[in-house]
Amino acid sequence: MVQVVVPETFSENAMIGQVAFEAKCAVCHGANAAGQDGVAPPLVHKIYEPSHHGDAAFLLAAKNGVRAHHWRFGNMPAVEGVTDGDVKMIIAYVRELQRANGIN
Repeated sequence: MVQVVVPETFSENAMIGQVAFEAKCAVCHGANAAGQDGVAPPLVHKIYEPSHHGDAAFLLAAKNGVRAHHWRFGNMPAVEGVTDGDVKMIIAYVRELQRANGIN
């Protein structure tokens, strides 16, 4: 859905998060969190900047799911099989992608 600039390098935590993201999140949110038309929104988007959706919002969404409120993709179900630790690493990955794309 969006063009995502991928940084040349990631932090160690973001590299761990990338593996977890690809295993649990990319099926809906697409490669590099770019989103998928008709499936799920891009996470590399100003709506998900830290000042609007803090890290806790990502943790809660993964744990409990979330009702649709910014996009017309429907509700997001809870993500099965991810721990809070996994989600923290996924957040590190998404935040580094966001920063590489001017979202701070």
